[in-house]
Amino acid sequence: MNTSIRDLFPITESLVYLNHAAVSPPPSTTIQAVNAQLHNVAFNGSLHFRAWVATKERARRHIADTINARPEQIAFMRNTSDGLSSIANGYKWKTGDNIVTFRNEFPSNIYGWRRVRDEFGVELRLCEEHDGCVDVEQLISMIDNNTRIVSISHIQYASGYRADLVRLSKAARKVDALLVVDVMQSLGVVPVDVKSQLIDAAAGGCHKWLLTPEGIGILYLSDRARERIEPTIVGWVSVENSEDYLNYEQAWRSGALAWETGTGPAVLFYGLEESLKLLTHIGIEKICVYLNELTDYLCEKLAGKDYDIVSSRQPQEKSQIVCIRHKGDWTPEMLYGHLKQENIIVAPRNDRLRIAPHLYNTKEEIDRLIEALP
Repeated sequence: MNTSIRDLFPITESLVYLNHAAVSPPPSTTIQAVNAQLHNVAFNGSLHFRAWVATKERARRHIADTINARPEQIAFMRNTSDGLSSIANGYKWKTGDNIVTFRNEFPSNIYGWRRVRDEFGVELRLCEEHDGCVDVEQLISMIDNNTRIVSISHIQYASGYRADLVRLSKAARKVDALLVVDVMQSLGVVPVDVKSQLIDAAAGGCHKWLLTPEGIGILYLSDRARERIEPTIVGWVSVENSEDYLNYEQAWRSGALAWETGTGPAVLFYGLEESLKLLTHIGIEKICVYLNELTDYLCEKLAGKDYDIVSSRQPQEKSQIVCIRHKGDWTPEMLYGHLKQENIIVAPRNDRLRIAPHLYNTKEEIDRLIEALP
């Protein structure tokens, strides 16, 4: 990526930051937008409330365009967990139903299903990991006529494995089940197209690859999913005319909009809009290609060193996340601490060290990482 884009990220002045699968530093333009909104409120109170709402709606349309959805199919949540739990809690379960997912999912994509397992007697089926990959054949074999939801991360947080969503959705649809996708680790760096990828429902957050401060998540519901899932937590903005305060019998808003309950983080929508502008200006596809090249370079540089690459690097399975494991005595926590002393920030995850560059990182920074690795 060019120098002008890198200049938008002050973190580059002090750190080699390769931990975007956890939290991303927002670009300076995003911080300026956040500060401008706070300044506006400080001097004007609620005077420009309509502008806050308009910014939120522009951000909604932008997200919808990014994933090829309609704006009313997108609800803003606090985070990925809220979105996935909303799906779990709103589905009309009955005893004997089952959910099929992956054993090593991030907890956001397990705990909601565990609750309905305990509450409704729903079976939770967990597919195993093999060689850093989801065993797709095993997962599909676990789907049967009682399967109601197949849930998977588009990209796995602890391996970087990228799922073939179309294949999984086709298997789910054979038994009329929904494909629910955690897009936390793909939204913003890997193209997501809910129509062509046959995604029925999805949830994700904006503080990783979407370069936005923590506090905003999204929930996508297709028309097919909306027919089966009801909102379980609602509030004053969940209805068609939220300013008709005394009309308590209003219909819920269309699509996913009923899932928005009340006042949202207005200041963060200003930041989200700016980050989305930057990512769209560059192009998600272009970012994806660049990060494929950068992580390929990382893996090439690791060759001959004392590390195993856990992540699949097959063209249809690799992503912008690379997980490695030392062949000797260095644990992920030890490696993390060692690199942190060198001002290189990565993340220990399970028995692996996770490296996750973003659009402004460079080959020179990868070289610094390689030189610093024990």
